[in-house]
Amino acid sequence: MVYSFLAECPECGAKIELTSDVEESEVVSCSDCGVELEVAEVKPAIVLKIAPAEAEDWGQ
Repeated sequence: MVYSFLAECPECGAKIELTSDVEESEVVSCSDCGVELEVAEVKPAIVLKIAPAEAEDWGQ
């Protein structure tokens, strides 16, 4: 059974709803401020951190 949990955006403080099947290193977006967040921990509580920016490699 899948449940929903609330986590807090570290950028703007908005509540983000995540499902119980979320995994560490998964990237989610804040619907309020749009920042991409990485799931840093799932137990004992879900912890989000701002995801590192991916550099473009332009096909190299």
